[in-house]
Amino acid sequence: MSDWTAGYVADIGYTYGYYEELNPLRARLAFLNQGFVCPEFKTACELGFGQGISANIHAAASAVRWYGTDFNPSQAGFAKELAEMSGAGAELFDESFDEFAERKDLPDFDFIGVHGIWSWISDANRKVIVDFVRRKLKVGGVLYISYNTLPGWAAFAPMRHLMAEHAGIIGTPGKGIVTRVDEAMEFADSLMETKPLFARANPLVGDKVKKLKTRNRHYLAHEFLNRDWHPMHVATMAEWLQPAKLGFACSAHYMDHIDTLNFTAEQHRFLKEIPDRMFRESVRDYMVNQQFRRDYWVKGVRTLSPVEHAEALREHKILLISHRPDISLKITGPLGEANMSESVYTPLLDLLADHQVRTIGQVETALSGKGIEFAKLFQAVMILDGAGHLGAVQSEKVASKVKQQSAKLNQYLVGKSRDSGEIEHLTSPVTGGGIAVNKFQQLFLLALSQGKKQPAEWAEFACDALAKQGQKVVKEGKALDNAKESLAEVKRQAETFAAKRLPILKALQIA
Repeated sequence: MSDWTAGYVADIGYTYGYYEELNPLRARLAFLNQGFVCPEFKTACELGFGQGISANIHAAASAVRWYGTDFNPSQAGFAKELAEMSGAGAELFDESFDEFAERKDLPDFDFIGVHGIWSWISDANRKVIVDFVRRKLKVGGVLYISYNTLPGWAAFAPMRHLMAEHAGIIGTPGKGIVTRVDEAMEFADSLMETKPLFARANPLVGDKVKKLKTRNRHYLAHEFLNRDWHPMHVATMAEWLQPAKLGFACSAHYMDHIDTLNFTAEQHRFLKEIPDRMFRESVRDYMVNQQFRRDYWVKGVRTLSPVEHAEALREHKILLISHRPDISLKITGPLGEANMSESVYTPLLDLLADHQVRTIGQVETALSGKGIEFAKLFQAVMILDGAGHLGAVQSEKVASKVKQQSAKLNQYLVGKSRDSGEIEHLTSPVTGGGIAVNKFQQLFLLALSQGKKQPAEWAEFACDALAKQGQKVVKEGKALDNAKESLAEVKRQAETFAAKRLPILKALQIA
């Protein structure tokens, strides 16, 4: 009898996370920063979509036709349910990669996304993916792929192996994978307390173990207990993708594009002297001790002309999606915390504080008297978007077309907040992607949709929903037992939501 799991953890569901890098529309800003041509996205595919949150949000929020597969039938079933609720027409399957790759009814794709899969599958499945990309990604199309990276994982790899061995050999049988994860974590912690020479030679391992103990157990099971786990150098990834004729474009993580956040002046000079781009990427990973890469690869990299580049930069639309007074002018990177220039960021944020859509060109014109160079303005947009304060905006025509299906998906997701808080993103037809909205905020939106107009009413609604779930309100890490105190805390949150978050969700056409 064949093992349909292929060694991948399947007896516990994956988390209900949303991953913005899987939104094809986000590639445009990264490509513009490099001066590259970014294709128009009409068809997209996600391989290994987990619970299908990202695939369904992107299908509902854009005019892109989405396809995908995940071998876990329970996850695929939930994903298909979401697709039916939105009516966005996403074609999602529960097939293995090789089965899906042989389908004759798939179109060619402008975008293929592979998130959180590559490092945890066999070489045989990697070959299937590469061949699929070779055959199905259009010329000029984009592959987004994320994977665990060396050298960042080099020190912890032996500990990961030991934890997986413990779960498989020593872990309590018959009590489920979560118990085995807990036991493996406790074993690793106890091992570190004995001060083994391995820990002395790799002093950061102990801190890593402590941080892992705070993570979601479903995530840890999929991260550490699969049969296959292969972190690799970016140069090795390039070798894997060569048969598919893919060239490296850039990182999908915007902060990776900002040299001053990642390198000292000496390191920057050192990197600039390396002529080969891929070798430079390899050296870069050593400088920042990269553990996880999120990259765009292209089937045929093309460069914009200077005129095309300047026009495309200024046509890019943006929207502030954070509350202006809450935005700190500090940013953290591999080198630590850095201060953002007040002369650039203060006038920019003040201009965008009304949460109106503007092109970068319109922003440049509005700030023309502030003495801000365009290069600094664009870098500020990259940083603010990378920090989650800005969102790229798609055309009004597309936003209008997908508004109804986005609303249908949001209605369904918000309804589920009465039972759980696992899904923490909703769909914006303005940005074409997901926006973080936590459980309480979703309950407030649900109350609002039912005609409750005041924060006090939202708070009562939310407290009633929590009581039916047998859950308690938590304040400063402590569960509140008093009903009056609980209502007061939720009312405070509702009032904050009304003042700070609701106007933004309205601008995003979520509320």
